[in-house]
Amino acid sequence: MSEIGQLTAVQLLQHFREKSLSPVEVTEDALLRIERYNPVVNAYCHVDPRGALEAARASEQRWLKGEPCGALDGVPASIKDLTLTVGMPTRKGSRTSSAEGPWDMDAPFSAFMRKAGAVLLGKTTTPEFGWKGVTDNPLYGITRNPWDTRTTAGGSSGGAGAAAALNLGVLHQGSDAGGSIRIPCAFTGTFGIKPTFGYVPQWPASSMTILSHLGPMTRTVEDSVLMLQAVARPDARDGLIGAPRTRPWLVPGTDLKGLRVAYSPTFGYARVDPQVAQVVDQAVHGLVQLGAHVEQIDPGFSDPLDIFSTLWAAGAARLTGAMSQAQKQLLDPGLLRIAQRGERLSLDDFNAALEARAALVARMAAFHEHYDVLVSPMMPITAFEAGHNVPPGSGMTEWMEWTPFTYPFNLTQQPAASVPCGLAANGLPVGLHVVGARFADEQVLRVCHAYAQAFPTEHLHTPRSPT
Repeated sequence: MSEIGQLTAVQLLQHFREKSLSPVEVTEDALLRIERYNPVVNAYCHVDPRGALEAARASEQRWLKGEPCGALDGVPASIKDLTLTVGMPTRKGSRTSSAEGPWDMDAPFSAFMRKAGAVLLGKTTTPEFGWKGVTDNPLYGITRNPWDTRTTAGGSSGGAGAAAALNLGVLHQGSDAGGSIRIPCAFTGTFGIKPTFGYVPQWPASSMTILSHLGPMTRTVEDSVLMLQAVARPDARDGLIGAPRTRPWLVPGTDLKGLRVAYSPTFGYARVDPQVAQVVDQAVHGLVQLGAHVEQIDPGFSDPLDIFSTLWAAGAARLTGAMSQAQKQLLDPGLLRIAQRGERLSLDDFNAALEARAALVARMAAFHEHYDVLVSPMMPITAFEAGHNVPPGSGMTEWMEWTPFTYPFNLTQQPAASVPCGLAANGLPVGLHVVGARFADEQVLRVCHAYAQAFPTEHLHTPRSPT
């Protein structure tokens, strides 16, 4: 692993300013490492060396003149294979899609990254249409966790998580409609935030509509803030925008004095692996050391899995509704099964789920009148064997069953982040879940940044492939 491959976006930009590194050198290094490690982890489903080097050369000329075009000029980045990107196929991990293109349109996220000067390396893998919490699909195969390539990187932004863990590019786009940023970040020891709904514009609209958020996945909180500053901008095509357009910021230092933290180890209904619980308990003690006032208390709602499952199934049915029978036979069987469940839902079922969602929103709004943030384990387990939708031998049938801490906050549309907080006894990463009130994204970032600065965790140099 090269020295360049260990640098953050903040560090790279400083090198560019000092002319001690060139965007071309950095991009060439990233492409070489992708060539070496991507066959092991399958983080990227498409790499564009020609386009990336062309962008890097243009960036190099701007830096030589002292005229960068934006805040990310020359920094290598990736886009998830659900997001339209000019010149790159967006197959969404599905055999129902065509490779022909023309691929002549940028979604807002891609456009904003390009405008800020980011060098787009390629597209990262996702399960088919991003439907589940692990990353494998009928088109591109299985994405593996660099910490132990026998295990899953999580999903649906599993390719981005694996890429971030190995620094195959520095900035990575994720999307999260039920945990799809936070799950892979917890499993791969990286940082990611699901911002308040609408903070980052999304077009075309996700079939999961009000559940879906876009956000960054990086090694550090600072890099995610840089990325958010570039993409948290209005786009008139997004008809669901709901958040104010404020630029995210960070308070330097690690002082959390006076912060009111609610700590819920289980939300009152989740079963957590003891080795995960131990690591998270230690992390919460770290927040106390930083001056936070921590109270152990549950948020006060019952498991909203039925609410989420209804809206998820309705979205899946909408996704597949226009497909022919021949196309449906090409789908991941699990996605087709959920879509068929959605087709059986009545309008009353859907409206009842929306009403229950509204009640949950009100419940959490009241909760945050007393607590600045809610913290919990990010995941109740560590990464499990790749190629399975649920942990083998668990008796579970659906992916949502093993991620009880994530989907409540897609329903409420609150900002929620996963910050790495150590390794479990089995050597796999554990994440601390930090949730804030709607529109309190900066508060979440402040807590994660303070924790990460005070209690840094190790990063990978190369994939680990136990025999």
